[in-house]
Amino acid sequence: MNASSSGKARAASSSQPSESSSKRKRGIFQKELQHMMYGFGDDPNPLPETVALVEDIVVEYVTDFAHKAQDIGSKRGKLSVEDFLYLVRKDAPKLNRCKELLSMQEELKQARKAFDVDEEKLAASLD
Repeated sequence: MNASSSGKARAASSSQPSESSSKRKRGIFQKELQHMMYGFGDDPNPLPETVALVEDIVVEYVTDFAHKAQDIGSKRGKLSVEDFLYLVRKDAPKLNRCKELLSMQEELKQARKAFDVDEEKLAASLD
């Protein structure tokens, strides 16, 4: 086998989708990624190949991140939010954003709870 044919074989094998990416449904996040890419300065209509590549990268990152958190959580027997926070503990911007989103989630939960209670009181007073 000469150098040019081995290079072609390597290029062909590297362009094939990985085993994990071929098992999942592709294009699920296409619209969302297009909007995010535009928000970060890309063209309003990026190339489909670009969106597919970004999607592959994002899905691989999130999958690896979840597996790492699962490995940490398996020591205790369950996966928790703290496992994810532990993974981003050294990345201050990510950690701060995670904490901000978690506190916002808690505020929304409390607001929904208060709204449901008010609605129940209103319904009871009408009866």
